[in-house]
Amino acid sequence: MSLLNEFREGKTIVVDKPLGWTSFDVVNKIRWNLKRRLGVKNIKVGHAGTLDPLATGVLVICTGKHTKQIESLMATEKSYTGKILLGKTTPSYDLETEFNEEFPIDHITEEMIEKCRTQFIGEIDQVPPLFSAKQIDGKRAYDLARAGKDVVLKSNKITIVDLSLERVDDETLFFEVTCSKGTYIRSLAFDIGRALNTGGTLIELRRTRSGQQDLTQSFSVEEWIEKIQEAEV
Repeated sequence: MSLLNEFREGKTIVVDKPLGWTSFDVVNKIRWNLKRRLGVKNIKVGHAGTLDPLATGVLVICTGKHTKQIESLMATEKSYTGKILLGKTTPSYDLETEFNEEFPIDHITEEMIEKCRTQFIGEIDQVPPLFSAKQIDGKRAYDLARAGKDVVLKSNKITIVDLSLERVDDETLFFEVTCSKGTYIRSLAFDIGRALNTGGTLIELRRTRSGQQDLTQSFSVEEWIEKIQEAEV
C-alpha cells in the first residue's frame, strides 16, 4: 500500500514538535497537506496527547481509522527531559508568563535534591497549573485565570515511575522523568521548587517517549510534509 493510501486508511506517525507550535498547529498542517495531496475535502487527523507550545519532542499523530486509537494511546506512560529554574516562579509555572516571585537558593544542597527526588517517586497528588486546559464549570482554567477569576483546581492522582535530578549550576536542575497519563510537568517543576524551600519554573521541556513511540521514530513537520508531497497517489 502506498504511503498516501496508508494515511487515507489509517496511519500513526511521530512528529518532533517544534518550539512555539501548538499541538493543533501540527495537526492542522498535516491535515491541510494530506487533503491537498489526496484531493479530498476532509480527512480525520488528531493527536494523542497535547504538548505545550514551549515544549518540543514526541507528538503522536493519527489519521483515518487510527484516530479511534487516540484514547488508548493517550493513556500510556510518557517520558520527558528538561530544565527547572530554581529561585523564581511564574503564574503558569513556565515561561509563558512573567516571573512574579523570587526566593533564596543558597541553602540548597545535593542531599536536599536527592531527598526531594525520592519523595516524588510513586503515586502522588498533583494540582494542575492554573494556566491549563482543565475544565471548571465548562470553562478552561487558563481563560478564568487570565480574566483574573479565583480558580481552585482539585488535585489528581498521578504516578511518577522514575525521576532523576541533576544540578547544572546553582540555579538550574536538569531532569528526566517517566510518568503516568495526566501528569503536568509544569506542576512537577513548581512542586520540586517548593519541596526545596524555593521557587521552581519549567524553562525547558522535551518529550522523548509516548508509550511505544519515541524520538528515534520521529520526523520534523517539514520532513513529514515532504514525504506526503513526494508520495505516489
